[in-house]
Amino acid sequence: MVAMLFAPTVRTALLFLLTLSATANCGFREAAKSAGDAAPRDGASSDGMPDATPDAAPRCGDGRINGADGCDDGNSADGDGCDATCMIEVGYACPTPGAACIRVVNCGDGVVGAGESCDDRNTMVGDGCNAMCAVETGWSCPTAGVACVAARCGDGFVAGNEECDDGNDSATDGCGATCGLEEGFTCPTPNMACRATTCGDAVKEGTEQCDDGNHDLGDGCDVYCRAEPDCTDGVCTATCGDGLRMAGEACDDGNNRNNDGCSATCAIEPGFVCADQTAGAVNPLLVPIVYRDFLGHDLANGHIDFENASGTEHGIVAALLGADGKPVYAAVNSSTTHGATAFDQWYRDTANVNRTVVTKLPLVLQGDGSYLFDNSNFFPLDGIGWQADGTEASRTGGHNFHFTSELRYWFEYAGGEVLSFRGDDDVWVFVNGHLAVDLGGVHGAQAGSVTLAGATATNMGLTVGGIYEVVVFQAERHVTQSNYKLTLRGFNAPKSSCASVCGDSIVSPDEACDDGTNNGAYGGCMPGCRALAPRCGDAVTQMPPEQCDDGVNVSPYGGCATGCVLAPRCGDGIVQMSYGEECDEVAASCTAQCKLSVE
Repeated sequence: MVAMLFAPTVRTALLFLLTLSATANCGFREAAKSAGDAAPRDGASSDGMPDATPDAAPRCGDGRINGADGCDDGNSADGDGCDATCMIEVGYACPTPGAACIRVVNCGDGVVGAGESCDDRNTMVGDGCNAMCAVETGWSCPTAGVACVAARCGDGFVAGNEECDDGNDSATDGCGATCGLEEGFTCPTPNMACRATTCGDAVKEGTEQCDDGNHDLGDGCDVYCRAEPDCTDGVCTATCGDGLRMAGEACDDGNNRNNDGCSATCAIEPGFVCADQTAGAVNPLLVPIVYRDFLGHDLANGHIDFENASGTEHGIVAALLGADGKPVYAAVNSSTTHGATAFDQWYRDTANVNRTVVTKLPLVLQGDGSYLFDNSNFFPLDGIGWQADGTEASRTGGHNFHFTSELRYWFEYAGGEVLSFRGDDDVWVFVNGHLAVDLGGVHGAQAGSVTLAGATATNMGLTVGGIYEVVVFQAERHVTQSNYKLTLRGFNAPKSSCASVCGDSIVSPDEACDDGTNNGAYGGCMPGCRALAPRCGDAVTQMPPEQCDDGVNVSPYGGCATGCVLAPRCGDGIVQMSYGEECDEVAASCTAQCKLSVE
């Protein structure tokens, strides 16, 4: 009862003291001004701090929220969160007047914040989401924290895993339906037509991994300008990017790009697993082959070794290949050949003597895992070579006889590999430079095979795990028939296929997160590793454990603070005088704004 009677007197006394204090302060400032110590024109006090005195003229930069101000950090500078017009800049929160603003959006954190159109967990340029977290032209960034992808094949912009984009999604024009470079083309300028390349012109471009300016196989660069294993020292060394995973390579996916699971050095990248493709994944197996077309000796300027003699003849070539990877002529008193000079032209480009044609021999996968090419009517040069310009007329059946072929293949020796061949006329098979099959001479179809095991493998210098070369030389020298059958069993080196692993606690480029369990638990990662689970900062209040979540959570008073808890506020039962509270209680004397009521 006594307290109630005295309450008005107490409130009156408090109001009197506040009025007295303000009057004294005003009087002090007036005295200071009259003494020539006027406040600086820019509204700052003599110590350089914002002038927050009640009678200072309101202005942007005085450390107070005035009128339409959205913020005031005590200065009028741009770029620090509160701009020169006292408006909050994108990506900032300015919870405390007179204090520095807080950066709440960070490009590269994997979360798309205010003012960002993407965030791929980095600030690199050229990967679809630039250093300011804006989507780059030609890209699409549909999932926060995940690598961006091409917006569309055919839009004229090369993006994502696209190798080209000629402005359409048509195939067979150099840039395929999924914007991959087609073999034999280069597309140097986006949104422009592609053009054909010429393998063998000594200019490396387009899909070419190399171009040494010739049509030879086994010299490190094949006739399609693909890198070959280096076999200069007998045991071959694998070439990363050739699509053949061999000893020394953890993977080989057929390219030299990073961030796709298999690096440019054929190492498995963190967060990925790479497996060998199954045998059926490569069917048919396309093996480069070089044909050289000759004129028969019965024609003007014809080659002396073609259409000139017949008969089976072993020993035409030496037991070892020459230093250039070609057969070495070794015949003495040969019945079907006519010396080293003529023979050396069989498998070498020779102007006005032969014409070279390069293509691929398709070997079809068999049920036992072997690959087979079998053709008893083998005329790959009909209508081309010397026939193309009429220099040589069609022979029996309209066919183009008189040619040689050269085929090379590489394998990792495991033991027990089998190579079988049937053909006419001459056939020589070399493994690691050693003659394995000799079917020389002009004859009908003959067969031969070799199993790489035991003494045979030892004599050829084969060691388990080593990479070796198989070479098949063939010649069709007589107008009767033409057969070619090649079987490779155990020689098909695998190509790698890589994929990211959700659950290994490593965040790969195509994942938004990976906490190891990825069960969608609060603060963790959703199943599939493509999205963050509910968490503090997602602007959704999960109760429990959160009391609030405004997406920023940096408020010092009246809002949501760090950790998604309520910040000090009117109504929490604690008087925060520094924020203008005069009381904080449920009482008639304390208003809803935590001010003492005046009666």
